[in-house]
Amino acid sequence: MKQISQYLLNEIVKKRLKKEVVGKQLVIESNKAKVDIIHLLKDALLILAGVLSASFGLKGFLLPNSFIDGGVTGISLITKELINIPFPILLVAINLPFLLLAFSAINKQFAIKSIMAVVLLAIVVHFIPSITVTDDKLLIAVFGGFFLGAGIGLAIRGGSVIDGTEVLAIYLSKKSSLTIGDIILVFNVMIFSVAAYVFSVEIALYAILTYMAASKTVDFVVSGLEEYVGVTIISEKSEEIRLAVIEKLGRGCTIYLGKKGFAKRGEPLKKTDIVYTLLTRLEVSKLKVEVDKIDKDAFIIMHSIKDAEGGMIKKRALKD
Repeated sequence: MKQISQYLLNEIVKKRLKKEVVGKQLVIESNKAKVDIIHLLKDALLILAGVLSASFGLKGFLLPNSFIDGGVTGISLITKELINIPFPILLVAINLPFLLLAFSAINKQFAIKSIMAVVLLAIVVHFIPSITVTDDKLLIAVFGGFFLGAGIGLAIRGGSVIDGTEVLAIYLSKKSSLTIGDIILVFNVMIFSVAAYVFSVEIALYAILTYMAASKTVDFVVSGLEEYVGVTIISEKSEEIRLAVIEKLGRGCTIYLGKKGFAKRGEPLKKTDIVYTLLTRLEVSKLKVEVDKIDKDAFIIMHSIKDAEGGMIKKRALKD
């Protein structure tokens, strides 16, 4: 009887433990699903904003004035002038082979997002009427490139592209010694050369200006509003420097355990703590002042960071 009671008790405990494990697993999966949905909505909003910005650049500046840009957009605009096919149709048709290449060159999710973004851009461009914001050619080139570049940058932040030349550049860079930037540059030089022949040298020169404005805007949007600097500090007074980073600058830091490599053969390497922190460029000079106060011989290494998220980097305002 006692053995039966013990058996039943064990079974009850096992079932409860199993239910707890299943419950915890459901909570974990639910949290993962929430994160996926939040990121998906965020990406969708970024892509939508990108499409609207690019559409305004095209319909408000470039298309009404027969200006062009680089990439697939430039090819579509040139082709439109030659064979008189509607621009939205050309935009999808010319982008499609590049975006299909993205399935193998990048990944399925990126390719699907990009196809949807390009189709949405074509639909918006088709239904939004053209407006002439300005007749000044310089303003058309600069601001047309700005809004188009902002659209491309926002789409990239949303995990897609609205110009397939980037996908081709990624694919070719894997097959050759050329970098992605080199391939895009060569591709656009060819487009501008054709534009000089089809339109005029003046239009081609303005197209280069448009491309430069778009390119710089893409860098600005993708890299974020702030440019961060990663700083590595090696010093005998690492603990004092750590406290200065936290207390004086209000930033977080990470401590690495390292060894000083400057030692003669046979001599033991001295252990040292290495301080690593992330700051905005505006804070670098203040950090140097604080480090100099503690250790003028501290070894400081700095490198640029495109963007940063989480931690203390965006939670605290800059201090005077």
